[in-house]
Amino acid sequence: MLTTIKEVSGHVGKEIKLGGWLYNKRSSGKIQFLQLRDGTGFIQGILVKNQVSPEVWERANNLTQESSLYVWGVVREDSRAPSGYELDVTNLEIIQIAEEYPIAKKEHGVDFLMDHRHLWIRSPRQRAILAIRAEIIRAIQGYLDTNGFTLVDPPILTPSSCEGTTNLFHTKYFDEDAFLTQSGQLYMEAAAMALGKVYSFGPTFRAEKSKTRRHLIEFWMIEPEMAFVDHEGNLKIQEELVAHVVQQVLANCEQELKTLGRDLSALEKVKAPFPRITYDEAVELLHREGFTDFTWGDDFGAPHETKIAESFDRPVFITHYPTEVKAFYMKPDPNRPEVVLCADLIAPEGYGEIIGGSQRIDDPELLKQRYEEHHLPLEAYQWYLDLRKYGTVPHSGFGLGLERTVAWICGLDHVRETIPFPRMLNRLYP
Repeated sequence: MLTTIKEVSGHVGKEIKLGGWLYNKRSSGKIQFLQLRDGTGFIQGILVKNQVSPEVWERANNLTQESSLYVWGVVREDSRAPSGYELDVTNLEIIQIAEEYPIAKKEHGVDFLMDHRHLWIRSPRQRAILAIRAEIIRAIQGYLDTNGFTLVDPPILTPSSCEGTTNLFHTKYFDEDAFLTQSGQLYMEAAAMALGKVYSFGPTFRAEKSKTRRHLIEFWMIEPEMAFVDHEGNLKIQEELVAHVVQQVLANCEQELKTLGRDLSALEKVKAPFPRITYDEAVELLHREGFTDFTWGDDFGAPHETKIAESFDRPVFITHYPTEVKAFYMKPDPNRPEVVLCADLIAPEGYGEIIGGSQRIDDPELLKQRYEEHHLPLEAYQWYLDLRKYGTVPHSGFGLGLERTVAWICGLDHVRETIPFPRMLNRLYP
């Protein structure tokens, strides 16, 4: 019966069988050191010439990088090993001798690695990132599922834009025009009126011709919507969710974070409640820090968000943005209608916005007015207006960008490493 590398701690002193690949190999004459991987982790196998048959020794000699094999051996604790364990190999069976592997043990350019992304994800670093991504997804869904949220799947093909922008991928839906979704939010609002607290988790698409380290064309969003939850309640759920995710990753992905060389002390500070500043206060901060050309009503760019985040040791909410720079559905502050009841959550260490959210407009007349101001066709959005005509209630929601969150928690320089097969401005392969 096969054991996995992740499970070897429960088999110390016993012989096990692994199925895996050879990641690397070196020899000191009478000993071969096999770096093995099986998808769950990495372990070193020690092969001593006078302790195995000549046939087994020769098989090991013939192994090339990424050759597939079965390995038998006795698990031994070793504090010097990254995983804390090594394998004294007793036997091996070759499944396939791999051809010369294109990704060598040397520096490769980013374009070369991206062209070979299907192979690059086998490396320790890329495997660690994808394992952490999976843990982040588990943590998000675990928090929402145990706090009364119901998962609802919105459509990917839509007849209109969520935010009235033109950055959409157009396609034909038989004889009609259709677009790839840029957000499931509007549909989640409908679902919230049926189920109370809901969330979606799926791919979204933005046809922005952007090459920044924060942008992907196809990315994944988690979008909760909550009936009878106001702006304040919305922020509380967001900070509880993010803190829960970070702490779960710290608890379950210690080895992967070490592989990435992540500063754990920065993540250990991520505990609720998070600091909050208003848009007005953020503008004042930027002026003090030398951004004197930033004027009230402008939207924050990456340098602005980074500078604001430097003043805090954990994520920070920026609340009450000007109405004119935010989406049509956001509820104005009753005490100050030129700003809306919204917030962006800015991650520390220069990773920018990871969540955007707001209380939604619940007044049908005000929403209709917003349609007119944003030149939105009533026929395309009539169903959304219906939500305010038939039992309107205060409600709020937010969208969390998975890849930016992964980049921040992993400490990555670019979001292209946060998703198995990134889609960027000039990349659709592999």
